[in-house]
Amino acid sequence: MSQRAVQLDVVEGVGHVTFVQPERGNPFDQQFCSELCEVAIECDENPAVRAVLIRAQGRWFSVGADLKWLCSDRELLPRRLKQATADLHMAVSRFARSDAPVVIAIHALATGGSVSLTAMADFAIAARSAKFYAAFSAIGFVSDSGGTYYFPRRVGTRKAADFVLLNETWTADEAQRYGLVSRVVEDEQLEAEALALAARLAQGPTRTFGEIKRLLLSSADTPLEAQLELEARAIADCARTEDSWNAIQAVVGKKKPEFNGR
Repeated sequence: MSQRAVQLDVVEGVGHVTFVQPERGNPFDQQFCSELCEVAIECDENPAVRAVLIRAQGRWFSVGADLKWLCSDRELLPRRLKQATADLHMAVSRFARSDAPVVIAIHALATGGSVSLTAMADFAIAARSAKFYAAFSAIGFVSDSGGTYYFPRRVGTRKAADFVLLNETWTADEAQRYGLVSRVVEDEQLEAEALALAARLAQGPTRTFGEIKRLLLSSADTPLEAQLELEARAIADCARTEDSWNAIQAVVGKKKPEFNGR
């Protein structure tokens, strides 16, 4: 395992998370899950990371689960899956609840868990030629990586059932129409569009973005009065930040606010 599966580079406020095993199709195995968890924690803890951009190298975005790894030892497989998903699911949770908004750029086929990551991201941009393949039930598995949480929230319960139970493949245009991705761009524009969005977010009020993300996560299953209290507490927390105070002063003074993430 000399070669990493997931690489992190922080450039001008953007944490570039890149899947870097293109010759293998960027599969989800123990190494990948462990390194994705490590990178997610770093993005969550490093104040220099004010937005996250997830991309992948190679012909595929990800082929999903590494089937050779899965079939190498039947007796140990349940234990291996529990260990791998412990890391993978912690990564999803850290990205979802971090202050830094997450942008994912899908350039090609995304399979299985990588489709769940697409649903998790705050912004999902797909190249016109990208495709999304459920894959889980094809090998007798349930959706992981937060898929059963995010698919119904992004596309609705009916389309989520279609996608996962019928093991569907969606084009980029279908994924946008159903709500899985935010926007579709021409293939040659994907990298520039995704980076521009991540860079824009990295210049925003990072801690406020985090409060918004966490409020959106809680909104589906929190009673109204409880959500109102969460909003009140979150806006009070925002008011304690330098970004919020300085922005209020700038707007009152008819100036453009500048945010530093604090």
